Amino acid sequence: MDYHHYREALAETLAESELPFAHVEYQARLDKVRHAMASRGVDALLLTDPADINYLTGYHTFEVSVHACLVCTPERLVLQVASIETGAAVVTARVDEIIGYRWENADEILTPLADLLANCQRIGIDGWSNGLRVGVMHALAEAVGKERFCEAGDLLDAIRIVKSSAELDMLQESARITAAGLEAAMQVIRPGMTDNDIAAVGAKALLENGSEFMSLQPIVTSGHRIGVIHVNHKRRIIQPDEPVFLEFGAAYQRYTAPMMRTAVTGTPSFALSATRDLCRSMFEALCAAMRPGNTFDDAARAADALLAPQRDQLFFSGVFGYAVGAQFPPSWVEGTGYIAQGQRRQFEANMVFHLPLCLRVPGQWGVGLSDTVVVTEQGAKPLTTNDWQLYQAANSA
Repeated sequence: MDYHHYREALAETLAESELPFAHVEYQARLDKVRHAMASRGVDALLLTDPADINYLTGYHTFEVSVHACLVCTPERLVLQVASIETGAAVVTARVDEIIGYRWENADEILTPLADLLANCQRIGIDGWSNGLRVGVMHALAEAVGKERFCEAGDLLDAIRIVKSSAELDMLQESARITAAGLEAAMQVIRPGMTDNDIAAVGAKALLENGSEFMSLQPIVTSGHRIGVIHVNHKRRIIQPDEPVFLEFGAAYQRYTAPMMRTAVTGTPSFALSATRDLCRSMFEALCAAMRPGNTFDDAARAADALLAPQRDQLFFSGVFGYAVGAQFPPSWVEGTGYIAQGQRRQFEANMVFHLPLCLRVPGQWGVGLSDTVVVTEQGAKPLTTNDWQLYQAANSA
């Protein structure tokens, strides 16, 4: 059976059977996108980011390393995927047409795309998308004319960043599972265990409580390794009287509400406790400023004013929050908005952000605490359930 017959057989029995949302939800999203396209004079939108494709169609697969693209015009939605992904497309996506190419013959990508775009004079692309391949873009530009393509990555970002009530429900489910995973992991922290042991307990709890494959696996570091951003568990043995940092994010229908917590084996030192207090104060300042009418810059400056006295001693990434929603590996960061100085976009109700407040003394220790929050008229409200305390774990095996 070739992939054409495979696709047809699935279409007869399982078409759209794993669509994450009702048709009305996808139609509302599509209507917004097509309205924005018309306002900007865009005849076609060429989407290659897995999360963008998922947003408009529901399509999801764990194999996001191969080329996939969605062509959105005022009349049609056409999804192009590798031959081995046509089954997943049939089962999970709401589109007008699915076209495949043999994944071992990437040269089959071009002609169908060029044909779809032949009569489109202005084609929007996201030039910063990690799914847009240089080879595909170069060949398409030669086939239909480079002058027809325009940057339009912000078009869909502006729509995706504001969540519907149905999306908020998915994020709330993720928050529930994330909390269960963190709680299970923190309960077993003891000196003598490795960071891998704790990550394994957390991962098991996440999966048992309903998480799908995660966009980013559980993060556990301890002691001096917390002082290095973006390292992960690596068989290090946890010592008495030291901090343990955890950051988890369950995936529910691809939606992720991450949360950070920090435990201490024994009694927290004055420095750890003071840093926790600073994280909490920054969080409260952010939430108060995250209301419609204020800018991302306003919120960042409110939190940064509290950090300023400690800036020379503590490393901070500079991003006080980033939008989250439906994502795929290798990251749960949505990429549609960042709370940082210089970001002039205004908050809108139902934007959702993870506020990753992790302060590090390089080479020594760190404290990380966070919640995922939703913007309301009264300020940001947590979806996750952090208590913003340093968890006191046992100090002996």
